[in-house]
Amino acid sequence: MLKRVNNKKNIFIDKILTKIRNSKEIIKFQWDNPVGTKTKHFYLDEVLPKDDVTKIYESFPRNGEGFFDRKTFREKKRTSANLSLYNKILSEITYAIQDPKVVNEISKVCDMEMLEPDPNLYAGGLSMMFPNDYLNPHIDNSHDGKRKKYRRLNLLYYVSPDWKLEYGGNFELWDTKISKPHTIVSKQNRLIVMGTNKNSWHSVSKVNTDRPRCCVSNYYFSKQSPDQSEYFHVTSFTGRPEQHLKKTLGLIDNKIRNFISKTLKIGRGKNHINKNPK
Repeated sequence: MLKRVNNKKNIFIDKILTKIRNSKEIIKFQWDNPVGTKTKHFYLDEVLPKDDVTKIYESFPRNGEGFFDRKTFREKKRTSANLSLYNKILSEITYAIQDPKVVNEISKVCDMEMLEPDPNLYAGGLSMMFPNDYLNPHIDNSHDGKRKKYRRLNLLYYVSPDWKLEYGGNFELWDTKISKPHTIVSKQNRLIVMGTNKNSWHSVSKVNTDRPRCCVSNYYFSKQSPDQSEYFHVTSFTGRPEQHLKKTLGLIDNKIRNFISKTLKIGRGKNHINKNPK
């Protein structure tokens, strides 16, 4: 059963629903006809009124105060699932995307059943990327924090103003050989929804500007796996086509972390501790 989040006073739910319902045809076309990748996805622009998205962006801490700094050969970015530290509007937009009515609308256009959001923000929440930050090609952890449900959809809502292709920090979906990315600009007020499975390789290009790229991340799960089979894997990284050393490191690193996780039955996510001011 879908766990309901207290969204009685959430100002964003109806606006998001209206946008999705008025855009069903273009969403469905994008989802059924992925470009440059086999990974199904769609993106939706102008999700909220301009004033709303400006307030959301301005509520992010300018220098990422309180965010956890992630810096490895795999990634360089800052994240937080502790929404209680920030303006309530960040909690509102995060949980609006988890509202049962929003989940159901997106489920229908993506032809998926029994999808559930994650109020505990397993690996979700807020992210900020600054100059030279990046996220190398990877496939996401197959499950939720308790390893009971499969990850099915990634939902990424971008809020940084006037974002351009040349700024970097853009979302990338890869072909099956991980040789060429399909880039979607992290444009303000854009929601990207991507299906996740064993081969949904994606990344974020290196940020090339001195402004932060801010994103609200959510994930939907289901008890049914994407291909009806049972499987498990940790978040698995590789290098970009020219990064031969990172490809080798990634292969070794993925095998070690998969072995440890399966042996010790570790499934908790990096953001599993969440304090939500509802």
